[in-house]
Amino acid sequence: MKALILAGGKGLRLRPLTDDKPKPLVAVAGKPIAEWQLDWLRANVDLEEVVFLCGWKWERLKEHFGGDYRGVKVDYSVEEVPLGTGGAFRKAIVEKGIGDEDVAMLNGDIITDLKLGDMVEARRKAKPSPAIALLLVPYKSRFGIVHIDKNNFVSSFDEKPAFPDVWINGGIYVGNAKRLLKDLPEKGDIERETFPKLAASGQVMAYPYGGFWSLVDSVKDIQEVESELKARPGRTPSRA
Repeated sequence: MKALILAGGKGLRLRPLTDDKPKPLVAVAGKPIAEWQLDWLRANVDLEEVVFLCGWKWERLKEHFGGDYRGVKVDYSVEEVPLGTGGAFRKAIVEKGIGDEDVAMLNGDIITDLKLGDMVEARRKAKPSPAIALLLVPYKSRFGIVHIDKNNFVSSFDEKPAFPDVWINGGIYVGNAKRLLKDLPEKGDIERETFPKLAASGQVMAYPYGGFWSLVDSVKDIQEVESELKARPGRTPSRA
């Protein structure tokens, strides 16, 4: 299986860590995010090749990985100008000659212990066959919730609660490259340009997951992920 990893953003919320490198090379618990992702992919699917969809400081990625990571081929699809997430996926699929096959597509700032092989298998078995499966994770508030009674007195507090019945895009997708290509924009985001079209015709499968998942988008996120990893003895995303 091939994997396409979005790695083109400037990672502004992680400055100054991203002043001289792209976000996927920012270290979490002593290892770059991209290595967490590649180890996780290798542990969960028969990984043939990884393509980084890159722009900002992309040369640093190539210096770090070269053309191989632990026996997996590594390649790069470089944007001269920002194309958006949908445009980046389209460019890579066309440029690398990816045809009628399943691909894993993911944001380059996510660490998780999702069993990706189960997600791949669920999409393959789904009837009617969807063009893409979309990971969904529970929404977790970044703020504390205050509950008040009918007299406007505070009754209780919830510190950054999770909402198990409210789902958000988890930034990991499994789809058929050939089927997706016609709905991917030359320039634009897959979330705005592609998913609504596919959903309207019943081609998007949801894959809800309530396990370990984290977006690494700020220094605070790094600290929280590192704390979570330390609290999980014997379990890391690379051994999901």
